[in-house]
Amino acid sequence: MSSLRFFNTLTGAVDEFEPSAPDGIVGFYACGPTVYDFAHIGNFRSFVFEDLLRRVLEVHGFRVKHVMNLTDVDDKTIAGAARENKPLEEYTARFIEAFNQDLGTLNCLLPHEQPRATRKIPLMLDLIARLIDRGMAYESGGSVYYRVAKFSDYGKLSKKKIEGNLAGASERVDADEYESKEQVSDFVLWKAAKEGEPFWPSPWGNGRPGWHIECSAMSMEGLGPTFDIHAGGEDLIFPHHENEIAQSEGATGLPFVKYWLHCKFLLVDGEKMSKSKGNFYTLRDLLAKGYDPMAIRCALLSTHYRAPLNFTLEGLKDAGEFIRKLDEAFWLCVSRCSNSEGRDDESAKDPLSAELSRIAAEIRAALGQDLNASAALALLLEGVKSINKTLGTDSNAPFSRKDVFQFFDEADAVFGFAVAADKQIPAEVSLLMRERDDVRRQVAADKKNQSLWQKSDELRRGIQAMGWMVKDGKPGEPSVLKRKRRAWDV
Repeated sequence: MSSLRFFNTLTGAVDEFEPSAPDGIVGFYACGPTVYDFAHIGNFRSFVFEDLLRRVLEVHGFRVKHVMNLTDVDDKTIAGAARENKPLEEYTARFIEAFNQDLGTLNCLLPHEQPRATRKIPLMLDLIARLIDRGMAYESGGSVYYRVAKFSDYGKLSKKKIEGNLAGASERVDADEYESKEQVSDFVLWKAAKEGEPFWPSPWGNGRPGWHIECSAMSMEGLGPTFDIHAGGEDLIFPHHENEIAQSEGATGLPFVKYWLHCKFLLVDGEKMSKSKGNFYTLRDLLAKGYDPMAIRCALLSTHYRAPLNFTLEGLKDAGEFIRKLDEAFWLCVSRCSNSEGRDDESAKDPLSAELSRIAAEIRAALGQDLNASAALALLLEGVKSINKTLGTDSNAPFSRKDVFQFFDEADAVFGFAVAADKQIPAEVSLLMRERDDVRRQVAADKKNQSLWQKSDELRRGIQAMGWMVKDGKPGEPSVLKRKRRAWDV
């Protein structure tokens, strides 16, 4: 198995990946959404990148424990609940359910654990108390703040110095800053309660947790004080991830995370996404416009994660065409197998099998070099062209069922496009297809026979009524069946 190398924000270099746990299980934490609204495609750029990362780890033989938090208490969730006059838990439950549905729609693997901030308050209180005991935090006016000057490594992730740093890049932090701090760089761990807001009791008075402490507490509960990978968008590097390091290492005295991976922003038509500009899309907006989920997934993977992704509707159409080509090549293979072509004898490799084996190895290698998805997708298309060249031009060409299906299975395992979800054509559909192919052969010999044309059309409609589509080959050659699964399958 080829090695894995990732760009590590902490070291500023592409590092070879070596898991830290003796049992070889990879601890992987990803910052989840703040569940105040439906997630937008900028959010899903990060989540699809993280899904690719997990899939690549698993394809390379690693066992992964994936934890993703849900921030269900912050200024925005509180404001939304108040606006709709609902309890906070009821308000956020809708968006938690929607988020997980959206992950499924994009065929993202669900995290093994998905802790909610409001259900982990005791963990956060314990962590804050430890920081106070170690002199790393202090109470002021009913709130608790982290004493940044006490952590000598502060800034090692973002390469920022303490002097002059305020709330930082992420909008989720701007409202977290209160007065009564010792230094402007100190950040809040526990916020004193405000009238009309949800609160929890604490040794320092009623209040609620700051955003940063949530992730430290929940990640270490699920993965331990030291784990392998922490991932997210580049906007989280500072201050959120920097503060996570300060909190976690300040409390434990141990290294927090070995590898930090961050993906760049998503732009829409070259501009920052904004509702005021009319270029703001949730996943559900795009689905309502008729775009296919796997086309959206492909578009989000089309650019290397460390480069900005310029999302356009034209690019989304191109991604849909890419998925269509994958589908057609796969169903060409399925249809050829249904017609009893292909072989199971592995005593000798046919040229197509050898070519697909080479391409699959190069795909794994490309993804193993810092998740080079764009190069890997180009290789996947090369495999599709090889299949079409071999099987699309000669219906009697020999090929290995096992090898071609393995190629698609491996592609699905790492890219998550769900192309090879079905490999069997139901017997009743196959029977109609053979009957129709026989009629088409008769049509090729007697093109003026209208009853044969009508019979062919009748059989096509019968196949379509069962949820399948027919793509006719050359006159006299077998047709290709395809299950209706995509947005464009009508």
